[in-house]
Amino acid sequence: MELQLGKGVFLIAAPRLRDPNFRQTVVLLCEHGPEGALGVVVNRPTAMSISEALPQVPIIEGAGHVLYAGGPVQPNQVMLLYRGSQFPENAHPVFDGVCLGGDMNMVERILTNAGSKESFRAYLGYSGWGPCQLENEMKTGSWILVPAEPQWVFAADPVSVWRELLRTLDESYRPYAEMPFDPSSN
Repeated sequence: MELQLGKGVFLIAAPRLRDPNFRQTVVLLCEHGPEGALGVVVNRPTAMSISEALPQVPIIEGAGHVLYAGGPVQPNQVMLLYRGSQFPENAHPVFDGVCLGGDMNMVERILTNAGSKESFRAYLGYSGWGPCQLENEMKTGSWILVPAEPQWVFAADPVSVWRELLRTLDESYRPYAEMPFDPSSN
């Protein structure tokens, strides 16, 4: 059965996708419907810490959590993905114990419960598509769909996620896993 666009799906940038916003990215689709789609790039850590983006939240100061570039839309807005089993009422479930939200109480709970299996990631901006835009990009072969899995969203080495996911696909994609970020620079 062919995987369909929808919440809880990874969009893996096809090797030929040259848009610098999405080259070698993995986007977790968090919303998809007639109005369009919204997701976050899970494999683009920035040099900023979360405390730089959210100085008004003292609990995260010095926690050392990296901020991720979620996409080119609203790059000043912070979005949070949580992994856990109990979520605030205002959280939006994405898939298998992963929710999208902005609840600082949840962040505080995760940071103060050492040894907890819960975690979070913070993203500056998001990836958005208008009605039918993502469907048209699918028709041109810009994206490869795979079911999302929490270990890739919260990977210890997020930069390698695109390469590692390519290696899980059929063998025609595997050689691209070694492709430099900008092949024209070699």
